[in-house]
Amino acid sequence: MKNEKKVDIISLGCSKNLVDSERLIKQFEINGFDVEHDSDNPKGSIAVINTCGFIGDAKEESIDMILNFAEARKRGDIDKLFVMGCLSERYFDQLGVEIPEVDRFYGKFNWTDLISDLKLDYRADVKNERTLTTPKHYAYLKISEGCDRTCSYCAIPLITGKHTSRTIESLVEEATILAQNGVKELQLIAQELTYYGLDIYKKRKLTELIQELSKIDGIEWIRLHYAYPTGFPLDLLDEMAQNPKVCSYLDIALQHISDNMLSKMRRNISKEETLNLIAEMRKRVPNIHLRTTLITGHPHETEEDFEELKKFVVEQKFERLGVFPYSHEEDTFAYKNYEDSISQEVKDERAEIIMNLQNKISYNHNQSKIGTTKRVIIDRIEAEHYIGRTQFDSPEVDPEVLIYTDKELIIGDFYDVEITDALDYDLIASV
Repeated sequence: MKNEKKVDIISLGCSKNLVDSERLIKQFEINGFDVEHDSDNPKGSIAVINTCGFIGDAKEESIDMILNFAEARKRGDIDKLFVMGCLSERYFDQLGVEIPEVDRFYGKFNWTDLISDLKLDYRADVKNERTLTTPKHYAYLKISEGCDRTCSYCAIPLITGKHTSRTIESLVEEATILAQNGVKELQLIAQELTYYGLDIYKKRKLTELIQELSKIDGIEWIRLHYAYPTGFPLDLLDEMAQNPKVCSYLDIALQHISDNMLSKMRRNISKEETLNLIAEMRKRVPNIHLRTTLITGHPHETEEDFEELKKFVVEQKFERLGVFPYSHEEDTFAYKNYEDSISQEVKDERAEIIMNLQNKISYNHNQSKIGTTKRVIIDRIEAEHYIGRTQFDSPEVDPEVLIYTDKELIIGDFYDVEITDALDYDLIASV
């Protein structure tokens, strides 16, 4: 039997979407609803799907999820179905025609209307409060929306619009509330972190924001995600080196290294500038762990370009690396100006080659840590071991530390552990 005061919310895509879902959950709970997040067996009368519309696979996953819930609505398993997020922002008109079982579609930014459309009370006074879906000791902090970059392959600016920073004051307020509720680790996220502040303060203010967040009692780790290499603020590196609360970790998407591809991708940076920036990062923050992403099979990627990319991966030995086969996205610059001439088979094959190279690099990085002592935060317990992370590991995407001990450890607390063994990606440790 359906619970009339229960809502099921499904979040797809990135952590930025997850933050929106957490805000929505809070609003429902204030109105007396019981909210289930990402349930395998939804039992509420209302279902909300927060979609992703970034690349082909993500869009397909979102559409499949909507269709599954549309069937559930037809069967009477749920009474109302709503869809929000990036996919509906991008394809609002088409989705409304093609999937009429959805009661209403919302975009990425007007999801707050859902509350009032249900005749509920939207509480603007708690807009900086969320109900976390992550473990209570870490949270994502979204510092801006949108992106002013014009990369050839990327549909994100078409969905999110121009870069819009939040004020330092509002972010400090939100982070303070999170800390008071037990959060010890902040994951700073945005489409483009390093652009923060340019729109409202007329200069880059990421370093100043980090300094203010560091003053909050209870916050012990601050991690930086989704930086952009062009115009990178070098003062940020000095803050990372000097501030003990800032993890020696940076997620910076480089996408390629050959000048031909960097130009075709409209990255506004050269190979030489990229190499100089990486060298500067490793010089100023000697222990830094860099996470990057690359794209294989972008239009006009030649065998020579790919060989250059392989050499780059081998020489730079990134601590963390992911690869996306190119996706030909409607209305992007590449879609309008380039033929998608490289087969999916070649795109996938090149991605696999890069990842095979990275597997060996990651294994060697991990092997070098055997015998060292690392500070870890405990995320959870699984079977006979605890799962933790070092400052060099972001949740969900990076390696974990498998800790074997007879002692009882507290989830969300920090411990010093000795690394006793290493796998391709994960580390083995004892307290």
